[in-house]
Amino acid sequence: MRIAHVSDSHLTNPEGVATSVGTTVALLRAAGHRVVLHCPGPLSRRRRRPGEVPSLSVPTRPYRLALPRPPSAPVDVVHVHTTGPLGVAGLRWAATRGVPTVLTWHTDLVAYAAHYPEIPIGAAYAGLRLGLRWRAGDLWALAHPGPGRQARLAALGRCLLAHTTVLIAPSAKTAAMMAAMAGRTPIAVLPTPTAVPHADADDRRRLRARLGIAADAPVLLAVGRATPEKNPELLLAAFAQVRRELPAARLVLLGARRHRLAVRRMARRYGVVDALHLLRPVPRDRVGAHYRMADVLAFTSTTDTQGLVLSEAEAYGLPVAIVDTQLVERPGTGTTRPLAEPTAAAFGALLTRLLTARELRAGVIRDGRAAVAAWSGERYLAELVKLYASLPPVSAGRPATPKARRGDTSHCS
Repeated sequence: MRIAHVSDSHLTNPEGVATSVGTTVALLRAAGHRVVLHCPGPLSRRRRRPGEVPSLSVPTRPYRLALPRPPSAPVDVVHVHTTGPLGVAGLRWAATRGVPTVLTWHTDLVAYAAHYPEIPIGAAYAGLRLGLRWRAGDLWALAHPGPGRQARLAALGRCLLAHTTVLIAPSAKTAAMMAAMAGRTPIAVLPTPTAVPHADADDRRRLRARLGIAADAPVLLAVGRATPEKNPELLLAAFAQVRRELPAARLVLLGARRHRLAVRRMARRYGVVDALHLLRPVPRDRVGAHYRMADVLAFTSTTDTQGLVLSEAEAYGLPVAIVDTQLVERPGTGTTRPLAEPTAAAFGALLTRLLTARELRAGVIRDGRAAVAAWSGERYLAELVKLYASLPPVSAGRPATPKARRGDTSHCS
């Protein structure tokens, strides 16, 4: 099968979209499918790999802005992962040529728009390119927080899905979130799998020694950004609760590039700055050492669509603790993750139990590893290829226009 994957996130980006895209592309290629990944690449033609598009790095951000170049070779399926310039170009190209299109919804744009000004800007671009008849008042509403922005983002979501043959949701949470926008577009829940890691290395001792952490110290790990949508304040407040019971406990926050000073100020306010290790992102092949070094993964985000780090940690035999009720069920087995209310007292108590209760830890670790093994790369690949093969033929030309809703003056044409 000939498949074009399109992503505005380059594979080296230290975030979930790049991880998911890289995993999917690698599995398809290993199975013999002809896959071209269209993603941002270097400006120099000689340094770009097939499919990469010239791009520029974005100041203060870990990603690159690519030219909106669509696929150029005939394909059977276009699989889009982002809604930036490349993703929109891929959707438009497929619609005009009658190529079936799969869109994976990796990011909660409504939740992230409050924290990232580029999202409303990108939404305005995407809407105009896809034919939304936005006037100046619509763009003004999109640029300001509130119900007006949410209504325009919802209109954009309906327009994107009007260009889509099938929507992939990486979790039941995302499927429920997108159901109101989907209209007649079917939704398939297909989480990204996590590979079972190789046999344990001596990472725990080496990394703890490098960070100055005692071999027997209880260690909490958080992996990802330290930006507000990830709720670092709840993490630090809960860690302060843990320290009351376990004074030797340490917190390692891996992946903090922005808001480092704000996190340190919060840690100082909660009295835990001396026990905090704030680490910048590392290459993917070095993340596993941090899972092996830790005792519990603490996950305080409620804006993630899947939370890939949860399955990654479980693959390494690390128990996880969460506050998002909609990500409590593990892919593969349907078992549930340890969950607490999103308060410092409740989450801190759960973290303490996972650090100290041996039988509880053993059961959580066993269930996590079983779920990772059950939702394997082979199982995911089989489901994805079956989905591709089931895509109905699409007529070339403009996509179907979703019905307008009361008070919605934005129409996809």
